[in-house]
Amino acid sequence: MFNELDSTKPLPVGVRWVCAAGAAALTLTLVAMVFFAGAPASGLSGEVATRLPQSGVENPVTAVLLNFRSYDTLLEIAVLLVVVVALVPAGTTSANSADWFTSLRLGAVDPMSVGFAGLLAPIIVVVAGYLLWVGASRPGGAFQAGALLAATGILLSLIARQMPNFCRLPARLLLVAGLLVFILVGLIVSLATGAFLHFPQDFAGVLILLIEAAATLSIAAALLLFYSGLAQTEPAR
Repeated sequence: MFNELDSTKPLPVGVRWVCAAGAAALTLTLVAMVFFAGAPASGLSGEVATRLPQSGVENPVTAVLLNFRSYDTLLEIAVLLVVVVALVPAGTTSANSADWFTSLRLGAVDPMSVGFAGLLAPIIVVVAGYLLWVGASRPGGAFQAGALLAATGILLSLIARQMPNFCRLPARLLLVAGLLVFILVGLIVSLATGAFLHFPQDFAGVLILLIEAAATLSIAAALLLFYSGLAQTEPAR
């Protein structure tokens, strides 16, 4: 059915009117909800502040995402892994699976860019580590740190004109490390507390940091994989 669709042909007039009417109705509904909505609810900020000392961290956002509503974050990482599975190269028996890197089809690299990348990359890595560590008490955490590490990987890949080969087992372990560690920690603490992802108060901070460290590596690897899917690669030589 999808093979018969031709994107070069305009949609019928009736279909376009239906789409326009649906979009207009949705817009008017959202506008009405904004104008006629009641007073904002007080929310759960007071409850979060009361239970914050039990979370193992000082940042209320981290406490909610990694402790009070850790199931949500677990599912977010699982959804990210679903996208990774859709993009990761199929099989480890391909001709490129023996190579640790694949070559990017780029032109010559400017020596100034190489020097700049060599100076900037260590700084970005340090900042990423800082964001991971400070997420327990201030804004930061795994997603911000992972994005910075991925940016460093892309920068170095452009300079070296090579991209990690995601057919290799170590690269694939990085992609699943976040979800795997999250689940394993949840199972281990369930033996002590009787509930999945119910962290003991004395070890909550350490366990949250462990989960975020693994998630940082997986997020960075996933973003790098997404970029490699857009870049033109060939077997490394």
